[in-house]
Amino acid sequence: MEISLNYFKIGVKRLSFEKNRPQMVHNLSKDHSLLTNWISELRNITVHNDRMRFRRNLERIGEVMAYEMSKQMPHKITPITTPLGIHQSKLLAEQPVLATILRAGLPLHQGMLNYFDKADNAFISAYRKHHDDGTFEISVEYLSCPDLNDRILIISDPMLATGASLVQTIHAITKTQQPKEIHIVVAIASRQGIETVQAAFGKDIPIWCGDIDDTLNDHSYIIPGLGDAGDLAYGTKMQS
Repeated sequence: MEISLNYFKIGVKRLSFEKNRPQMVHNLSKDHSLLTNWISELRNITVHNDRMRFRRNLERIGEVMAYEMSKQMPHKITPITTPLGIHQSKLLAEQPVLATILRAGLPLHQGMLNYFDKADNAFISAYRKHHDDGTFEISVEYLSCPDLNDRILIISDPMLATGASLVQTIHAITKTQQPKEIHIVVAIASRQGIETVQAAFGKDIPIWCGDIDDTLNDHSYIIPGLGDAGDLAYGTKMQS
């Protein structure tokens, strides 16, 4: 399916971000041999019958993502009282808001929440609504979130395929609220999906991914990808 990028440019609100973020696409497979093992299991059809293992690997990837992202987040020095004195400890200056796209994003979200364990949370229902002719549109039907104004928002979804779901999600959020930073976290991204997000919002939104694949097939699934992350994590669904 060909998706018009011009559609996504309509009504886009420019977001303010911190400076000194020269790298907008972070491919963690370049540096993390352990993470690449987990991604290889996500891809491996011989492991796909083990849903618990699939969910746990997504959760592990979320944990690594949170750890790596924390290195770039602002900190503050806070005095902490120990039994024997005072220690000047380096703590996060603020907690991010963790958002995910239901249902496939839940394991990845949980991994991030394991590390950002004091974070507020947001949940979005954005899915492909298929038509009889084989095309689909993105439907955003549910958004539950705290106040996001002037906060750091991290949106997770296992797959960044066409990019349409994430673009629509960000549009839905920024209609009424203005986060000061938005980050996207995915296990696997397609190059087209990255280009779609950047066409809609410029290069202001960092994309953190476990790996990047080159192409999409005729059904807009990532190739080689891993299949349907939601089905692999939770079982097949009736398609509407």
